[in-house]
Amino acid sequence: MKISETVTVNEQNHLTIDGKDAMNLIKKYGTPLYVYNVSLIRERARLFVDTFRKLGVKAQVAYASKAFSCIAMCQLAAEEKMSLDVVSGGELFTALRAGFPADRIHFHGNNKSESELRMAINAKIGCIVVDNFYEIECLKRLCGELDTQVSILLRVAPGVEAHTHEYVVTGQEDSKFGFDLFNGQAEEALMKTLDDTFFNVLGVHSHIGSQMFETEGFVLAAEKIFNQLLNWKKKFGYFPEVLNLGGGFGIRYTDEDRPLPVSDYVEVIVEKIKSLAYEARVDIPEIWIEPGRSIVGDAGMTLYKLGSQKTVPNTRQYLTVDGGMGDNIRTALYDAKYTGVLVNRVYDQNETTYAIAGKCCESGDMLIWDLPLPTVKEDDYLAVFSTGAYCYSMASNYNRLPRPAVVFVENGEDKLVVKRESYEDIILNDLQLNEI
Repeated sequence: MKISETVTVNEQNHLTIDGKDAMNLIKKYGTPLYVYNVSLIRERARLFVDTFRKLGVKAQVAYASKAFSCIAMCQLAAEEKMSLDVVSGGELFTALRAGFPADRIHFHGNNKSESELRMAINAKIGCIVVDNFYEIECLKRLCGELDTQVSILLRVAPGVEAHTHEYVVTGQEDSKFGFDLFNGQAEEALMKTLDDTFFNVLGVHSHIGSQMFETEGFVLAAEKIFNQLLNWKKKFGYFPEVLNLGGGFGIRYTDEDRPLPVSDYVEVIVEKIKSLAYEARVDIPEIWIEPGRSIVGDAGMTLYKLGSQKTVPNTRQYLTVDGGMGDNIRTALYDAKYTGVLVNRVYDQNETTYAIAGKCCESGDMLIWDLPLPTVKEDDYLAVFSTGAYCYSMASNYNRLPRPAVVFVENGEDKLVVKRESYEDIILNDLQLNEI
């Protein structure tokens, strides 16, 4: 099984993460434990940023913080000169508390509340990605009250369906996101905002799906959007400064996955937009993208203590970890696929195929259905790879389980960036009956 170049095995047959023995992390911080390889995060971020720079186009690479957000991650994104995509007041608050430059924050979401929009306007963030007519009217009212102008992108649905899981496809016509590009909604939104002094319409945004291993979807979306932009140029004399093609770049979860190199996605997108602009004799718009999973996904892993076992004769051997759907709901939600190894016996011979189960009181609380491992012994630990995206961010207190700690590792040094929750944390907001 392939292991990342920065995930290695030491002389004790222990998994190491950027030079740090994972067993030492377990002894220091306990389990379950999210661990991020910061060197790999930096490498991915720089590949995106540097590829645009080498291709000589204006661009912003905005980290999609919904993949994994905490103060330390926002600060790391700022260090790597990225912009930041937030989708809620909580993510915006985290970014601002982290000291992230407000003018590099982009605010997404299909149902932003008035209080969230007010927070964004008061913080003077760089851009609000407008998703619907309700939001246009709400923003117009708030800008009038606050006597200010906001920069916006109009989110459009280009009718392109990415080759990915149906639950995470967002660019097709039947979607809760954005203005449809071809039924007149997008043009109506442009007309409502273009000549309104409260709005600075920077351009348009689209997102066609997630976990994509090909570039054809981005090319097709760019063509459809560009053609409509040229129509708007003729009708309204408007051509955007910014074209945002979203994210969705795939990563490797198992050996079946074949993601492209980061630079391939960027090169194809830039080449296509350059070609379209040249043919139309218009300026190349500033290109924005929003990688999230491809920045942090396979830079993260989760470490678990192994516990109970159950044998179903001629059917399955269950092996339980001390976490589960509370810290990784993706298998239950998306039928996501993962792989892993024993932290303390990486290269021991695989002898048994286990079904890795969580400890939540749900039969669907499964992490991996078929994982070959050495015969498990007492005090063994499991590392599940590529849990850096949408695991911590979707973690819950189901069954009143505390959420795990998060540790960053870089060049052999570890740093706690999110504390482990305690039982006291879980009941912090509970009230006694006589207090209600």
